[in-house]
Amino acid sequence: MNSYDVAVIGSGPGGYVAAIRCAQLGMKTAIIEKYSTLGGTCLNVGCIPSKALLDSSHHYDDAVKHFEEHGIEIPGDIKVNLEKMIARKQSVVDQTTGGIDFLMKKNKIDVYQGLGSFKDATHITISGEESTEIEAKNIIIATGSKPANLPFINLDKERVITSTEALKLKEIPKHLIVLGGGVIGLELGQVYKRLGAEVSVVEYADRIVPTMDAGVSKELNKVLKKQKFKINASHKVKSVERNGDEVIVKADNKKGVEVEFKGDYCLVSVGRRPYTDGLNAEAAGVKINDRGQVEVNDHLQTSASNIYAIGDVIKGAMLAHKAEEEGVFVAETLAGQKPHIDYNLIPGVVYTWPEVAAVGKTEGQLKEAGIPYKAGKFPFKALGRARASMDTEGMVKVLAHKETDEILGVHMVGARTADMIAEAVALMEFRASAEDAARMSHAHPTDTEAFKEAALAATDHSKFYEPDTAVHHVTGFHW
Repeated sequence: MNSYDVAVIGSGPGGYVAAIRCAQLGMKTAIIEKYSTLGGTCLNVGCIPSKALLDSSHHYDDAVKHFEEHGIEIPGDIKVNLEKMIARKQSVVDQTTGGIDFLMKKNKIDVYQGLGSFKDATHITISGEESTEIEAKNIIIATGSKPANLPFINLDKERVITSTEALKLKEIPKHLIVLGGGVIGLELGQVYKRLGAEVSVVEYADRIVPTMDAGVSKELNKVLKKQKFKINASHKVKSVERNGDEVIVKADNKKGVEVEFKGDYCLVSVGRRPYTDGLNAEAAGVKINDRGQVEVNDHLQTSASNIYAIGDVIKGAMLAHKAEEEGVFVAETLAGQKPHIDYNLIPGVVYTWPEVAAVGKTEGQLKEAGIPYKAGKFPFKALGRARASMDTEGMVKVLAHKETDEILGVHMVGARTADMIAEAVALMEFRASAEDAARMSHAHPTDTEAFKEAALAATDHSKFYEPDTAVHHVTGFHW
């Protein structure tokens, strides 16, 4: 029987990063993955393939709607080759997962293919083509999550589908009904909207992306409606039935009146659930709560002292980069170090176009906590760089403490905000003030100037300019 200092169950972003960091810190490490490729949901059927399709569909959308205005003329009709688009997506996935294989070899991590389940707190049975058993002093559970479902919905994975099937459709839907107005539903909905589908979003909450700042939800809602999304908030889905090639969704609207949606595909994107199927956690003394999450303490330690859990399988936002931070945290804890994670400073992103990005507290959270704050906003339409690129939709909002001026939250809707948010994270990590952000030199013309201007608006300097007049960088003056 092979023995290890650390064994990691699951090879998603949390698992493979944890394994690499453990190996770097001198621990003999193994990783167990039940699927044939490493990388978990994110690399195989989540973050990476969805961004590949978003980028491909964005190029098509630009070519159809904006090239002519840029003075680019393409003779003949512009057509979508969905098969080729899906194939390119898969090549991106293959290259990325292949990179994980390389990193495992480089760091001398033993890879086991099969379903890992606990025999006891230090032994794992791996059921695959060749079943085996390994021993580990410490074990990290990184088994991730799966798409959630509503109890009355039959996911046939043909017409009533999850995000996994939506990434490999063989045709463009005529009418795609999306159940859930969160990140996954909006991103995949936009892919097929760009390619020609009618898209109807049915959301239970009173707004899309309901966990984000209300101002962000309102702005994104406005933009998506301009893109001809049909957004139906405050709708409680009651039934989803398939009749041949037609899917019929029935829901009660906010007035309690039943409404009906008919389409040829229905994407069920009502969240994700922690995945512990087959783990046999009880054999190791690991407790799982009534939400299906592995219970952990502040050190990410389970009820079994030598077993840790990270990522989607524990509480908190289901984000790949959160899982990565937790993987490093556990590895460094095992090495005797004193790592730290500030969960308030883990950013969230929606990769629609315009993108949505946020970090820190929302206005709603600050009000609920009774924290005095001030808000500064700046619209992209007032930015020279945004005009040059024709990406004028959206805004940046900076929330700062009313008394200390410390930045408490940053919320963005706009082009490339997924990259811009890192500046806010860095500043907030060092507890910077809105004035600090406002006084930093930002290259001109860039999208990040919108962050500088929003920070200015959150300070006393806000009285020196009026963003709604859209004169910024027409005159060339900031203040």
